Amino acid sequence: MATVPSLRGCHTQAKSLDILIKRIHEAIELCLEANEYESSVYEFVGLQKVEVFL
Repeated sequence: MATVPSLRGCHTQAKSLDILIKRIHEAIELCLEANEYESSVYEFVGLQKVEVFL
């Protein structure tokens, strides 16, 4: 699952990291368009949580 806390309602999920990255990119674009942010270049820094069970 991926979420962008600074963009309300911007989240997605996928079974693989490659697909997840593609989907969150699309979700970010849609959220920016829907909220009418001014045209510009936005940069997001990713954070990945890893759980290890022993």
